[in-house]
Amino acid sequence: MNELLAALAAKGDLAHVALSAWAGTSTSLLLWALKQVIRFNRRFEEFMSELEKLNQLLRMDP
Repeated sequence: MNELLAALAAKGDLAHVALSAWAGTSTSLLLWALKQVIRFNRRFEEFMSELEKLNQLLRMDP
């Protein structure tokens, strides 16, 4: 890995390495955020389902 960085630094392509690192980090954060949104949506749907069940129980005539 150090040899690769040394070769890139010698050619002046260190900016490309920094850009690639930034792009990889940004992509990872985006995927993590999407995963969290999906989890939240699933929990919210479960909550709404339970709320609907409760509403149906409370509407029953005795």
